[in-house]
Amino acid sequence: MERNIKYRIIFEFSTKHSVCGMCRFLSVSRSAYYSWLKRRGMKDKDGPLIEAIRTGQNINKNTYGYRRMTLWLNNFIGIHVNNKRVRRVMKKAGLQAEIRKKKKFKVMSGNIHSYENILNREFRSDRPNQKLVTDITYIRTKKGNIFLSMIKDLFDNSIQGYQISRNNNIKLVTDTLKKAFENNNKVVADGPILHSDQGFQYTSHAYFNLTQRYGLKVSMSRKGNCLDNACAENFFSHIKSELVNRVKWENYEEAKDAIDEYIRYYNNDRIQIKLKKAPMQYRSLFIE
Repeated sequence: MERNIKYRIIFEFSTKHSVCGMCRFLSVSRSAYYSWLKRRGMKDKDGPLIEAIRTGQNINKNTYGYRRMTLWLNNFIGIHVNNKRVRRVMKKAGLQAEIRKKKKFKVMSGNIHSYENILNREFRSDRPNQKLVTDITYIRTKKGNIFLSMIKDLFDNSIQGYQISRNNNIKLVTDTLKKAFENNNKVVADGPILHSDQGFQYTSHAYFNLTQRYGLKVSMSRKGNCLDNACAENFFSHIKSELVNRVKWENYEEAKDAIDEYIRYYNNDRIQIKLKKAPMQYRSLFIE
């Protein structure tokens, strides 16, 4: 079959099927097809939307799926389009986000302090600083692993405190607590719930002392129940797929700078589908 005929077929069915997929099936390149459109003076009616989506992916580090991209187009660019069309056009132009990988969970023993599962998978929160979760993950660099500890507010999924260290130890967790709760107004009358897994850092006496100082209600996942703290793992899934798995850092300093920038972006600019805003934008509506 002649190439011009293949291009014509792709053009005729471009509103029903993915251009990328048809190009693969017909063994022609997508760039050659678009060059053919340009030479023939035939405009792709999805062209302006494709360029807007490409701009959105560049700004948001190629991490937006079709639902988040639809919100970005509607709220920030003023292009009013529905999810269905954005999904089709993103597939057509090969502009989909990378898919997050599932994380394997570990349970550690050696308890000193143990706590009930107060949170009990009730992840919905109707006000800031009501329910918080915390966890640690490791991140590889060419010169060894580093560790990220964070505290997330379930009200808006914002990261309220985090710490990056070369060592996975109790100090990493206590420094995270201090960063999140020192010199601020997070402590409320009835005390926020702070939930973790059964890692040795969270069963330590140092962790117990700090949670008492800040008036926190401590909650802990049941042994072997990784889903009890799945909402904390969800953030690590985002940062791994949108940042960590896409680069190879030389050392701690490079990784720390990139993680600092990502968390700033995550809190202030990255749209949450349920909120339809970035976490801190949504939070500002409830906190003066």
